[in-house]
Amino acid sequence: MIWKIYLSGEIHSEWRTELIDLAAKENLPVEFSAPVTDHSASDDVGTDILGEESIDFWKDHKGAKINAIRTRTLIEQADIVVVKFGEKYRQWNAAFDAGYVSALGKKLIVMHPEDFTHALKEVDAAALAVTRNPEQVVEILRYVTVKE
Repeated sequence: MIWKIYLSGEIHSEWRTELIDLAAKENLPVEFSAPVTDHSASDDVGTDILGEESIDFWKDHKGAKINAIRTRTLIEQADIVVVKFGEKYRQWNAAFDAGYVSALGKKLIVMHPEDFTHALKEVDAAALAVTRNPEQVVEILRYVTVKE
């Protein structure tokens, strides 16, 4: 079986590449997917395709709906979803994805710095594992995907 892993959350670091590279070194039976991680492409997709908006709310509304087509589809297809909360920005989309994953009954792994523990206590409570780094995620993936 090839496990489908969706990598949600923070887009301002190389954590996805690091995690994917570590999994490849382990030769894990996994396939990764992710949202569009080009920040401006993600933000501007609605107006780029459907036309300009004079009010930011409607610009964001268009973009969020188009991005949701990809995000919801890939989350629904995933066996496991990893949601990373980074230090630099508040990732409201990551929190939404974690809630969506939980509502679907999907397996959720959360990754965030230790000092986010209190702020993310409800998200952590919904997760099957709370990790601090890509190495821990890969250790979990190895454990659950490789039959020994």
